Amino acid sequence: MFMSAKNLYTYFKKKDHADDPKTPDIAEEKAEKKGSGFWMTVLKVELADIAFAIDSMLAAIAIAVTLPEIGGQIGGINAGQFAVMFIGGMLGVILMRFAANYFVKVLEQYPGLEAAAFAIVGWIGIKLVVLVLAHDKIHILPHAFPHSWQWQVIFWSVLLSILGVGIITSRRKKAQDA
Repeated sequence: MFMSAKNLYTYFKKKDHADDPKTPDIAEEKAEKKGSGFWMTVLKVELADIAFAIDSMLAAIAIAVTLPEIGGQIGGINAGQFAVMFIGGMLGVILMRFAANYFVKVLEQYPGLEAAAFAIVGWIGIKLVVLVLAHDKIHILPHAFPHSWQWQVIFWSVLLSILGVGIITSRRKKAQDA
């Protein structure tokens, strides 16, 4: 949620001062920093891959622990649950390679979706916080709340509204630029 808020702030800060020559473009600001060599770029790409792999594994674990146990044990973990985690992690890494290129092309065509994407990531972070707060061991929120129809309606309404606003602003921006 912090990264989402930070990126939204930076995005709108630049947008509010678009005519101000004292406010540098974000791309220019990054280009002015000391150039990094080939191996530093390789390191950054690999660290990003590791971060996405860890994220994919955490999502796969969250799904796997809800499944019934099937088969024997692998390293103290049920074999069926381990298979779901392993396949989920591998698919996450592979799909990120292909999805990244597609999303870059979409964002080039519809730049207004960038702010919507940051806001959606933040909103999904809020959903995860709600799930944690409703966990049996934390119990700040009722356990059934994240699965209630009221929360589902709120969550999906806000998510689709964010997406809709992003699409509308992108189309307006594209029409103005044309």
